[in-house]
Amino acid sequence: MTNPQKTAVIAIGGNSLIKDKQHRTVQDQYQAASKTARHIATMIQQGWNVAIGHGNGPQVGFILRRSELAAHELHEVPLDVCGADTQGAIGYALQQSLYNHFLDMGIDKNVVTVVTQVEVDTGDPAFQNPSKPIGSFMEEDQAMNRRDKDDWNVVEDAGRGWRRVVASPLPTRIVEEVAVKQLMAAGIIVITVGGGGIPVVADADGKLHGVAAVIDKDFASSLLATRLQADVFIISTAVEKVALHFGQPNQQWLDHLTLAEAKAYLAEGTHFAKGSMAPKIQAVINFLEAGGEKAIITDPSNITRALAGETGTVITRE
Repeated sequence: MTNPQKTAVIAIGGNSLIKDKQHRTVQDQYQAASKTARHIATMIQQGWNVAIGHGNGPQVGFILRRSELAAHELHEVPLDVCGADTQGAIGYALQQSLYNHFLDMGIDKNVVTVVTQVEVDTGDPAFQNPSKPIGSFMEEDQAMNRRDKDDWNVVEDAGRGWRRVVASPLPTRIVEEVAVKQLMAAGIIVITVGGGGIPVVADADGKLHGVAAVIDKDFASSLLATRLQADVFIISTAVEKVALHFGQPNQQWLDHLTLAEAKAYLAEGTHFAKGSMAPKIQAVINFLEAGGEKAIITDPSNITRALAGETGTVITRE
């Protein structure tokens, strides 16, 4: 059995909640969350202490769309509040799934979701160059109206219409870090930094205020792993292993990477797609450069096998 003192941070990707466009209902998402939770429960049964981060992109999109459709009758929901809402809903699905798996597996553990704020820097360059599309497509006149009335940043998206874009700043501090550490020290499984955390900024008095931004969930989970001094940082995604030349005839699956190799491949700019694998590799690099020893990238069903060294891509400092 694994040393019960060992800590893992797992960042769950969107595929762990929404499999495809035909399975997006709340019940579909719950079933998908339950499958992923089963693999995490097996890991916990082996003695690991676990903190779980997760994505929320599609779910935030759903809330924004409902808000837009109901705007003639109800107030619209700010982006930071959408993040808080999804932390609760997705946390509930994972929490209940883990609870039920624990019952089946005879595991005496508690699990809790922490609605988590993550501080970002008002001077982050991302605020000067908002690039993360959110919400629905709009006609140009509607986009210009929201720009002028609500101070939105809007862009034309490849001939498909206009969309709102927001900043994607780097996480600098997990506000509820102490609470997460105390819960984990008590042996409680914690779901935290959901969707990258609710982005907040501090004013001159140190008081926090929500901002319209999106924090990359892998970056936030990497920061969490660093602050918890996790023994391993796991990114659960759609593929069993990382590949060079992904999807090409010369595709090459990778069993192991060193920190130096990961940085070199990322710098080449041709191996890892910007919107998918590149931020995951960067999140791993951040963790290892901050003192972490080991990271794993694999899909949910192979988490325990990857921990045993049987599959997945393992990235280490040396």
